[in-house]
Amino acid sequence: MKDPVTAISGITYDRESIERWLFKSRTNTICPVTKQPLPRDSDLTPNHNLRRLIQAWCSVNATNGVDRIPTPKPPLSKFHVINLIRDLYVPDLQIKTLQKLEALAAENERNRVFMVEAGLIKALVSFIVSCYENSETKGVEEALSLFYLVNRTSIGQSTGILTENGEIIIESLIWVLGGDDCFQDNAVVKSHATCLMKVLIQKANPRLLERLNPEFFRIILSNLRPEIGISQQGIVSLLHILLDTCPGEKRRRSGRIRGSFDLIELELRNRPPEKKTTELVLGILYHLCSCADGRAQLLNHTAGIAVVTRRILKVSSMADERAIFIIWLISKYCGTNGVLMEMVRVGTVAKLCMVMQANCGVHLKEKAKEILRTHSDVWKDSPCRVVVKLLL
Repeated sequence: MKDPVTAISGITYDRESIERWLFKSRTNTICPVTKQPLPRDSDLTPNHNLRRLIQAWCSVNATNGVDRIPTPKPPLSKFHVINLIRDLYVPDLQIKTLQKLEALAAENERNRVFMVEAGLIKALVSFIVSCYENSETKGVEEALSLFYLVNRTSIGQSTGILTENGEIIIESLIWVLGGDDCFQDNAVVKSHATCLMKVLIQKANPRLLERLNPEFFRIILSNLRPEIGISQQGIVSLLHILLDTCPGEKRRRSGRIRGSFDLIELELRNRPPEKKTTELVLGILYHLCSCADGRAQLLNHTAGIAVVTRRILKVSSMADERAIFIIWLISKYCGTNGVLMEMVRVGTVAKLCMVMQANCGVHLKEKAKEILRTHSDVWKDSPCRVVVKLLL
């Protein structure tokens, strides 16, 4: 224990541990020992006697390498948090206030909960939008970092604020993601921006998603490139954004999303394949390949069919399903002799034969069988011809 406190149940805990128990969980609002109700806002009284005994023991054992625990600082009060958030609306105090709030948010879950309850999300959104409208980058890095810290704490309370101001927030975040070397740590800032964008897109009104313009998708896709340096978590957030925004039939047919090539490039770098990344890439490719433009882009990449093929039976059942349906779309609508012979060359036909014999879902076996049967006249002279004939 570094900061012993006594709960209203009479049991003493370390402050950090009991606060994590109370604030991080939505259900565990009971005393872990007595099982009595222990509300999140209940008093935790510092146990000074126990803390002095611990410090004395540390001093006695200093020769054995035991460090004396420091006397803890008083916990952050809600009143102080409210005053700090008010300062966010004062231009001359904004940067220093953001830095103070970020330091406090990094300390513990209790501070983050207090900040969210005091209206931090609304203040941060207002600040970021103001920076966008005034083309001012100063403070954006700190604001996005702070949002990233409180994101999990604020999921329930931030939804309404984000959806009410969805369009202007999306414009603000695209401004951040589209900037080149505008911030001290450009990659980190963009990673944090993708986190906020992901939360917003997942809760956005479908009509708002339909209004997204080609520039939105161009910037999202450009941030997948390795030279940007976005974290793996940021890459996954970008892929979630694309998966949530690309299914619209009108958008696909209008050619707004031209991302098949970039996604294939990303998957080529994904070695060994990271499960979530591969599943998301294949999910987006499936939606894009539902229209002619998306299929053409995939085929224009020399490794397009090969990348999709390699992921079959290598990652997960979800990846198998998405990859096989992509192959089905390509073979159905783009099944020229050249494309079909490419499938022989890169092992697609062999993989489909393996799917027929593997422990896969019945619907995937049927889809693989359909592909093989449809093009059996072309593949009858392939190295897999014997297997194809036996299976069909």
